[in-house]
Amino acid sequence: MSEKEVNTNGFEDFKINTKIKLAALWTSIMFCYVYGDYFSLYVPKKVEDFISGDTLLDSPLKLFLGAILMTIPALMIFASVVLKPKINRWLNIIFGIFYTAIMLLIAFTTTGAWWSFYIFFAIIESILTAIIVWTAFKWPKQI
Repeated sequence: MSEKEVNTNGFEDFKINTKIKLAALWTSIMFCYVYGDYFSLYVPKKVEDFISGDTLLDSPLKLFLGAILMTIPALMIFASVVLKPKINRWLNIIFGIFYTAIMLLIAFTTTGAWWSFYIFFAIIESILTAIIVWTAFKWPKQI
């Protein structure tokens, strides 16, 4: 089969490179992270907690670790495009599993009606990271 895929409905379509699929998935995840954190500002008393420092990231070390946690998916967008397939595949499997676990933990431990949006985002993010793992695991071999 050529790069152009056979499509029965008459629309032209192309096979998407695995690297591009992975980068697109990490990009989608990053948007969900940003929107989830942005929407959390609308939860009653959340802004006051930020102002008072009464948050999960209430120390310089926790804030730095949070920054590292969010930098990895952002860097995986670029890494998924530029790294060689073997290391690329393993990094996507490892980080995909890691972030799937984190997001499932968040989905199952978050409570309260005001946080239902956050649970929704966590489930979507879990699905996307699981797709990353699956896509990397099934990375086509060179013929």
